[in-house]
Amino acid sequence: MSTLWIIVAIVAALALFTVYAFNKLRRTDIGAQEALGGIDVQLTRRADLIPNLVNTVKGYAQHEKGVFEAVTEARAGVAKAAKDGSPADKAAADAKLSKAIIDVLAVAEAYPELQASANFQSLQTELAETENKLSFARQFYNDAVAKLNSLVKTIPWLFFTGIAGVSAREFYDAPEGQAAPPTVTF
Repeated sequence: MSTLWIIVAIVAALALFTVYAFNKLRRTDIGAQEALGGIDVQLTRRADLIPNLVNTVKGYAQHEKGVFEAVTEARAGVAKAAKDGSPADKAAADAKLSKAIIDVLAVAEAYPELQASANFQSLQTELAETENKLSFARQFYNDAVAKLNSLVKTIPWLFFTGIAGVSAREFYDAPEGQAAPPTVTF
């Protein structure tokens, strides 16, 4: 009779550990998904600031049509990547938008009266704050992915990944030349 109780206790302990492992893996995966959503929020915020910046600069530099078209195209790319892109797609769209922002700010450099505009300065400040938030969101995502990937690739969690439907995720890697924020001088 005591052997039966030992077997029941072992089976119950295994069942409880399986539930615990399943929940831990799922919670960690959800945390990584949420962190990726944070990147999307900041990319979208930055893309939403761009039209105001472009319209402010456009009034001074109407002949720079190509720059403004590139910004529009980059914004559309960010919106698409934020909606259903992989981290690599988001990074590529992010890089393209960063280059477009630099181009707009370079056009603005030629107009001292624009640089003195309170509206332009406010937009620059908001853009800088958004860049900082985006940097934090990327780091937060990569931390969440590191935690998830270390669980997914180590014992005993490795044995429960199939049950939980969780797998390793890819890190958010800044594209070549985008590891540091761009510098623009006025």
